[in-house]
Amino acid sequence: MKVANLFKHRGESLSKHHNEFVQWMSPTLREYWGEFLNKTNSSHLFSWVRDFQQPAVNEDAPIPEPIVLKPEAQALYAELQEQIGEVIHVGDWISVDQERINQFGQVTEDMQWIHTDPSRAESESPFKTTIAHGFLTLSLLPRLTDSVDPEQAQFPTAKMVVNIGLNQVRFPYPVKSGNNVRAKSTLLKVTPIKKGLEIEREIKVEIEGIRRPGAVVVSVIQLHF
Repeated sequence: MKVANLFKHRGESLSKHHNEFVQWMSPTLREYWGEFLNKTNSSHLFSWVRDFQQPAVNEDAPIPEPIVLKPEAQALYAELQEQIGEVIHVGDWISVDQERINQFGQVTEDMQWIHTDPSRAESESPFKTTIAHGFLTLSLLPRLTDSVDPEQAQFPTAKMVVNIGLNQVRFPYPVKSGNNVRAKSTLLKVTPIKKGLEIEREIKVEIEGIRRPGAVVVSVIQLHF
Protein backbone atom coordinates (compact mmCIF):
# COMPACT_ATOMS: atom_id res chain seq x y z
CA MET A 1 0.00 0.00 0.00
CA LYS A 2 1.33 3.46 -0.92
CA VAL A 3 2.23 5.74 1.95
CA ALA A 4 -0.34 8.37 0.89
CA ASN A 5 -3.08 5.75 0.70
CA LEU A 6 -2.03 4.35 4.05
CA PHE A 7 -2.31 7.77 5.69
CA LYS A 8 -5.65 8.33 3.96
CA HIS A 9 -6.98 5.04 5.24
CA ARG A 10 -5.73 5.78 8.75
CA GLY A 11 -7.12 9.31 8.63
CA GLU A 12 -10.59 8.16 7.65
CA SER A 13 -10.65 5.67 10.51
CA LEU A 14 -9.49 8.29 13.02
CA SER A 15 -11.60 11.21 11.85
CA LYS A 16 -14.55 9.99 13.90
CA HIS A 17 -12.41 10.18 17.02
CA HIS A 18 -10.53 13.41 16.39
CA ASN A 19 -10.96 14.90 19.84
CA GLU A 20 -9.73 11.75 21.57
CA PHE A 21 -6.78 11.56 19.16
CA VAL A 22 -5.68 15.14 19.83
CA GLN A 23 -6.05 14.74 23.60
CA TRP A 24 -3.79 11.67 23.41
CA MET A 25 -0.99 13.77 21.90
CA SER A 26 1.63 15.49 24.01
CA PRO A 27 1.57 19.34 23.92
CA THR A 28 4.65 19.37 21.64
CA LEU A 29 3.14 16.86 19.25
CA ARG A 30 -0.12 18.83 19.14
CA GLU A 31 1.87 21.92 18.10
CA TYR A 32 3.58 20.06 15.24
CA TRP A 33 0.27 18.46 14.26
CA GLY A 34 -1.33 21.91 13.95
CA GLU A 35 1.54 23.11 11.75
CA PHE A 36 1.20 20.00 9.60
CA LEU A 37 -2.53 20.59 9.12
CA ASN A 38 -1.91 24.20 8.12
CA LYS A 39 0.62 23.14 5.49
CA THR A 40 -1.84 20.69 3.96
CA ASN A 41 -4.53 23.33 3.43
CA SER A 42 -3.19 24.14 -0.05
CA SER A 43 -2.50 20.54 -1.08
CA HIS A 44 -5.00 18.50 -3.10
CA LEU A 45 -3.04 15.34 -2.42
CA PHE A 46 -3.83 15.55 1.28
CA SER A 47 -7.33 16.97 1.02
CA TRP A 48 -8.48 14.18 3.35
CA VAL A 49 -6.40 15.74 6.13
CA ARG A 50 -8.54 18.86 6.01
CA ASP A 51 -11.58 16.68 6.57
CA PHE A 52 -9.78 15.07 9.49
CA GLN A 53 -9.48 18.47 11.18
CA GLN A 54 -13.24 18.64 11.60
CA PRO A 55 -14.46 16.58 14.54
CA ALA A 56 -17.33 14.25 13.81
CA VAL A 57 -20.71 15.61 14.80
CA ASN A 58 -22.69 13.37 17.08
CA GLU A 59 -26.27 14.18 16.17
CA ASP A 60 -27.56 11.98 18.98
CA ALA A 61 -25.67 13.87 21.68
CA PRO A 62 -27.98 15.68 24.10
CA ILE A 63 -28.13 19.45 23.80
CA PRO A 64 -26.77 21.02 27.01
CA GLU A 65 -29.23 23.10 28.93
CA PRO A 66 -28.50 26.82 28.96
CA ILE A 67 -26.97 28.13 32.18
CA VAL A 68 -29.26 30.48 34.06
CA LEU A 69 -27.40 32.51 36.66
CA LYS A 70 -28.93 33.75 39.87
CA PRO A 71 -29.40 37.55 39.92
CA GLU A 72 -26.42 38.14 42.21
CA ALA A 73 -24.22 35.93 40.04
CA GLN A 74 -25.42 37.64 36.87
CA ALA A 75 -24.66 41.05 38.36
CA LEU A 76 -21.13 40.01 39.34
CA TYR A 77 -20.57 38.40 35.94
CA ALA A 78 -21.48 41.64 34.16
CA GLU A 79 -19.20 43.59 36.51
CA LEU A 80 -16.24 41.27 36.06
CA GLN A 81 -16.61 41.15 32.28
CA GLU A 82 -15.67 44.82 32.28
CA GLN A 83 -12.52 44.11 34.31
CA ILE A 84 -10.91 41.33 32.29
CA GLY A 85 -7.21 42.10 31.87
CA GLU A 86 -7.21 44.46 34.83
CA VAL A 87 -5.73 44.18 38.33
CA ILE A 88 -8.67 43.36 40.60
CA HIS A 89 -6.88 42.92 43.93
CA VAL A 90 -3.67 43.94 45.67
CA GLY A 91 -3.11 42.42 49.10
CA ASP A 92 -1.22 43.68 52.13
CA TRP A 93 2.46 43.01 52.73
CA ILE A 94 3.24 40.11 55.04
CA SER A 95 6.63 39.00 56.39
CA VAL A 96 8.19 35.66 55.52
CA ASP A 97 10.54 35.34 58.49
CA GLN A 98 12.75 32.44 59.52
CA GLU A 99 10.24 31.19 62.08
CA ARG A 100 7.56 30.85 59.40
CA ILE A 101 10.01 29.05 57.10
CA ASN A 102 11.05 26.65 59.88
CA GLN A 103 7.45 25.87 60.78
CA PHE A 104 6.63 25.09 57.17
CA GLY A 105 9.69 22.87 56.92
CA GLN A 106 8.63 20.93 60.00
CA VAL A 107 5.07 20.41 58.77
CA THR A 108 6.18 19.28 55.30
CA GLU A 109 9.32 17.47 56.52
CA ASP A 110 11.46 19.54 54.15
CA MET A 111 14.27 20.74 56.38
CA GLN A 112 16.89 21.33 53.68
CA TRP A 113 19.66 23.61 54.88
CA ILE A 114 18.97 26.17 52.15
CA HIS A 115 15.72 26.87 54.03
CA THR A 116 16.48 26.19 57.67
CA ASP A 117 20.21 26.67 58.36
CA PRO A 118 21.06 30.41 58.25
CA SER A 119 24.75 29.90 59.14
CA ARG A 120 25.40 27.39 56.39
CA ALA A 121 23.32 29.37 53.91
CA GLU A 122 25.38 32.48 54.63
CA SER A 123 28.61 30.69 53.74
CA GLU A 124 27.50 28.23 51.03
CA SER A 125 24.32 29.51 49.40
CA PRO A 126 24.58 31.87 46.41
CA PHE A 127 21.80 33.88 48.07
CA LYS A 128 23.88 34.33 51.28
CA THR A 129 20.80 33.65 53.38
CA THR A 130 18.02 31.12 53.73
CA ILE A 131 15.13 31.17 51.27
CA ALA A 132 11.48 30.18 51.64
CA HIS A 133 10.20 26.97 50.14
CA GLY A 134 8.40 27.58 46.84
CA PHE A 135 5.42 25.68 48.20
CA LEU A 136 5.41 27.92 51.26
CA THR A 137 4.86 30.86 48.93
CA LEU A 138 1.99 28.98 47.27
CA SER A 139 0.47 28.05 50.63
CA LEU A 140 0.24 31.76 51.49
CA LEU A 141 -1.97 32.57 48.48
CA PRO A 142 -5.27 32.31 50.41
CA ARG A 143 -3.93 34.80 52.96
CA LEU A 144 -2.31 37.02 50.34
CA THR A 145 -5.50 37.22 48.27
CA ASP A 146 -7.73 37.76 51.33
CA SER A 147 -9.85 34.72 50.45
CA VAL A 148 -9.77 33.57 54.09
CA ASP A 149 -10.70 36.94 55.59
CA PRO A 150 -14.49 37.38 55.86
CA GLU A 151 -14.02 41.05 56.61
CA GLN A 152 -12.27 41.65 53.26
CA ALA A 153 -14.03 39.15 51.00
CA GLN A 154 -13.33 39.98 47.38
CA PHE A 155 -16.60 38.40 46.23
CA PRO A 156 -18.96 39.06 49.15
CA THR A 157 -22.13 38.04 47.26
CA ALA A 158 -20.86 34.49 46.75
CA LYS A 159 -21.91 31.93 49.35
CA MET A 160 -18.78 29.85 48.89
CA VAL A 161 -15.43 30.07 47.08
CA VAL A 162 -13.94 26.76 45.92
CA ASN A 163 -10.28 26.39 44.95
CA ILE A 164 -10.16 24.34 41.72
CA GLY A 165 -6.39 24.47 41.27
CA LEU A 166 -3.53 26.11 39.44
CA ASN A 167 -3.01 26.00 35.67
CA GLN A 168 0.55 27.27 35.80
CA VAL A 169 3.18 27.87 38.49
CA ARG A 170 6.56 29.57 38.22
CA PHE A 171 9.06 30.84 40.82
CA PRO A 172 11.05 33.56 39.01
CA TYR A 173 12.94 34.76 42.09
CA PRO A 174 13.58 33.31 45.57
CA VAL A 175 11.81 34.74 48.59
CA LYS A 176 14.56 35.28 51.15
CA SER A 177 14.11 35.04 54.89
CA GLY A 178 12.86 38.38 56.18
CA ASN A 179 11.34 39.49 52.85
CA ASN A 180 7.90 41.06 52.71
CA VAL A 181 5.55 39.72 50.04
CA ARG A 182 2.12 40.59 48.69
CA ALA A 183 -0.13 39.30 45.91
CA LYS A 184 -1.40 41.21 42.89
CA SER A 185 -4.28 39.54 41.01
CA THR A 186 -5.17 40.18 37.38
CA LEU A 187 -8.49 38.89 36.03
CA LEU A 188 -8.05 36.62 33.00
CA LYS A 189 -11.39 34.93 32.41
CA VAL A 190 -14.92 34.60 33.79
CA THR A 191 -17.15 31.67 32.81
CA PRO A 192 -20.73 30.95 33.90
CA ILE A 193 -21.21 27.48 35.43
CA LYS A 194 -24.25 25.74 36.90
CA LYS A 195 -23.51 26.81 40.45
CA GLY A 196 -22.25 30.30 39.64
CA LEU A 197 -19.00 31.51 38.09
CA GLU A 198 -15.56 30.11 37.36
CA ILE A 199 -12.76 32.66 37.52
CA GLU A 200 -9.18 32.51 36.27
CA ARG A 201 -6.67 34.96 37.73
CA GLU A 202 -2.99 35.55 37.21
CA ILE A 203 -1.51 36.05 40.66
CA LYS A 204 1.94 37.58 41.04
CA VAL A 205 3.58 37.34 44.45
CA GLU A 206 5.63 40.52 44.65
CA ILE A 207 8.72 40.85 46.85
CA GLU A 208 9.16 44.26 48.43
CA GLY A 209 12.14 46.05 46.87
CA ILE A 210 12.67 43.37 44.19
CA ARG A 211 11.70 43.80 40.54
CA ARG A 212 11.08 40.12 39.83
CA PRO A 213 8.16 38.31 41.53
CA GLY A 214 8.60 35.37 43.88
CA ALA A 215 5.82 33.43 42.14
CA VAL A 216 3.50 33.75 39.18
CA VAL A 217 0.49 31.43 39.04
CA VAL A 218 -2.76 31.07 37.13
CA SER A 219 -5.40 30.33 39.73
CA VAL A 220 -8.84 28.84 39.03
CA ILE A 221 -11.65 29.29 41.54
CA GLN A 222 -15.39 28.78 41.48
CA LEU A 223 -17.93 31.06 43.11
CA HIS A 224 -21.09 29.33 44.29
CA PHE A 225 -24.22 31.39 44.86
